[in-house]
Amino acid sequence: MPVITLTTEWKPDDIYNGIIKGKLASLVPAVPVIDNACSIPVFNISRAAFIIRNTFENYPEGSIHLICVHSEALKEQNYLIIKSKGHIFIGTDNGIFNLILNAEPDEAVVIEKEPGQNELDVYARAAAAIISGRKLSQLGKTAGRINEMMPLRATIDKDVIIGSIIFIDSYGNAISNITREVFSRVFDNRPYRILIQSNKNHTEKISERYSDVPVGELLALFNQLDLLEIAINGANVSELLSIETGSVIRIDNPARTVSPNRLF
Repeated sequence: MPVITLTTEWKPDDIYNGIIKGKLASLVPAVPVIDNACSIPVFNISRAAFIIRNTFENYPEGSIHLICVHSEALKEQNYLIIKSKGHIFIGTDNGIFNLILNAEPDEAVVIEKEPGQNELDVYARAAAAIISGRKLSQLGKTAGRINEMMPLRATIDKDVIIGSIIFIDSYGNAISNITREVFSRVFDNRPYRILIQSNKNHTEKISERYSDVPVGELLALFNQLDLLEIAINGANVSELLSIETGSVIRIDNPARTVSPNRLF
């Protein structure tokens, strides 16, 4: 059975949670409404996109995903309904859809907003209309060019991979934008050294699990998203090494000689 998910920048006790859930309960009382993620840093479209991109396909096909992050449409932006990969996304044309899908949608519609409606009215009524069986084409006009934000990708330069941390999880583990495929392409059967923040913090091994190293030791592994993750067994690596979103991660040949305090 399809569900409606919420991804928001609101705190759990924020009034907006009650408003939109109340509207949905009134309009589509039989449909489960699930908090996919809340308390996303305000206006942080990249973080919201990362979470949705890596979670939405776990929900039943046909589910509707409401995105309430930096969602108040500016004068030049529209509220959109996007259909892709068997799912429906409702949000603001602020660049987030490209980050989520990294592909052209199957269908994109600009929602016709009635006078006096705010974004929560728009989202709830659009979701209810879709649940009732209305086609997307009945809810607005076909969207033209959709605003795009380009995803931040790891770069390869002379047998060096330079990436960045794109997500810090609840345990303080630092997830990078370096994929297993990129790593294998450059360093398959070759020596490597993984450095985070400075050359003082490094490992020359990819672990399978956190417990592969002693408690308190730095490690790197490919997580279930096939992204390179930096952690410390039994500790919060982001706090201990002052790692945050945007911190640099570098992979190179351990024979390279670099200043001990810099990655470049």
